[in-house]
Amino acid sequence: MDTLNNVLGDVSDGLYTYVLVALLVGAGAYFTVRTRGVQVRLFTRMVSVIARSRGESHGGISSFQAFAIGVSSRVGTGNIAGVAIALTLGGPGAIFWMWVVALVGMATAFVEATLAQMYKVRWRDGTFRGGPAFYIQQGLGSRGWGAVFAVLLIFVFGFAFEMVQANTIAATLESGHGVPAWVSAALLVLLTAPVVFGGIRAVARVAELLAPLMALVYVLVALAVIVLNLGALPDVVGTIVRGAFGLDEALAGTGGGLLAAVLNGARRGLFSNEAGMGSAPNAAATATVRHPAQQGLIQSLGVFVDTILVCSATAFIVLLAGPSVYTPGETTEEQGAALTQAAAAASLGDWVTLPMTVLVFVFAFSSILGNFTYAEINVDFLTRRRWAPFALRTLVTGAVLVGALAELALVWTVADIAMGLMAIVNLVAILLLGRWAVGALRDYEQFRGRELGVFLGRGNPLLPGDLPGDVWVDRDRVPTAERSS
Repeated sequence: MDTLNNVLGDVSDGLYTYVLVALLVGAGAYFTVRTRGVQVRLFTRMVSVIARSRGESHGGISSFQAFAIGVSSRVGTGNIAGVAIALTLGGPGAIFWMWVVALVGMATAFVEATLAQMYKVRWRDGTFRGGPAFYIQQGLGSRGWGAVFAVLLIFVFGFAFEMVQANTIAATLESGHGVPAWVSAALLVLLTAPVVFGGIRAVARVAELLAPLMALVYVLVALAVIVLNLGALPDVVGTIVRGAFGLDEALAGTGGGLLAAVLNGARRGLFSNEAGMGSAPNAAATATVRHPAQQGLIQSLGVFVDTILVCSATAFIVLLAGPSVYTPGETTEEQGAALTQAAAAASLGDWVTLPMTVLVFVFAFSSILGNFTYAEINVDFLTRRRWAPFALRTLVTGAVLVGALAELALVWTVADIAMGLMAIVNLVAILLLGRWAVGALRDYEQFRGRELGVFLGRGNPLLPGDLPGDVWVDRDRVPTAERSS
């Protein structure tokens, strides 16, 4: 088993290091040019749109709730442990490249979320369904490749990642507070089952409260660390920039070489913010909005929140803790998972260990809920049989139970590979369909100030053609999900 895990680990490393980083960054740069820097030009618009979107559900799931589901899945233990590992393997310069891939990835996130809205379909529970599987089928005319994407996503987000997040919670509670794994398993099942068996609406209601709160609390912890170490801040920022370009001779070793900084920063950033992976568009499609580009802007902001705010919070907590906790090139990967907690305790005191444990718990639990939503949407794509969602909810609950009790090295490695393949399928699709999202953006910028109603998907001269379905047919009517038995 160890040999198999090592072989698969080499495959995963090669896939992410030499294929996905180039594809994802390249796609982000391409869409940044095609959208004329939408993430910069319309950033203030992103903030204002999300501020007004919370109560605009039009009988379905609001734009803010869809954003919260996406943040719930994005902001997980990778933001705490993953960033620390990037620092141990790539040095402080890795953080700079994490920022870069997030900023270009915001354009990719805009495109895939806008496409998810354009090709969404009405569902029987009063919501919408959509995402890569749907726009691959309807936009590219390939049910087969849509099904391939759906199967990969269900395995990754409905099974493997649920086990991994539960395992992280159990391990944190056991190592930090002596809580037996079976107690964590029972607690997680009691918390997870009522929410997932309530369906996407229940997840949306929980995520709407949980996601913004957890991100805000964590950023406030980081701000407290920064204030207490304000004098060291300029030197930390300088270390990040110098490390990013290999300009600091002290960081030229194992933990801070230029190649290590680029690859680890890019890989961890992409893994954390999921831009281009094809996961977040599943949440974006559930929102009831007046224009597809509106949700594209909001989901783009989700990448900013995940990486520029939350991942940066972890980076500054660790880097400001000083050499007693973290020394570039000397602190090993094995210390990475506990590094953030130790760094926070070094700056704020041992009392912060318990709040940090609670944050790890909430981050991981919210990811369990967000991941379930993605998986259910893709189960709905594969079959409309009424037993299928129930089977998935049972699988997710079982995965949480088993994950809290088992060793998961092999599951994690296989899930990494499956997610990489999933991302490749999605990237090819959005590169082929990107002109539709660009057309929707032009429509949004042309008409949003004229109060001409919602997006028009047929007979629109700014689009390459007519959209299928009956969602975007009337510029005077907000598309609402109609209930059916």
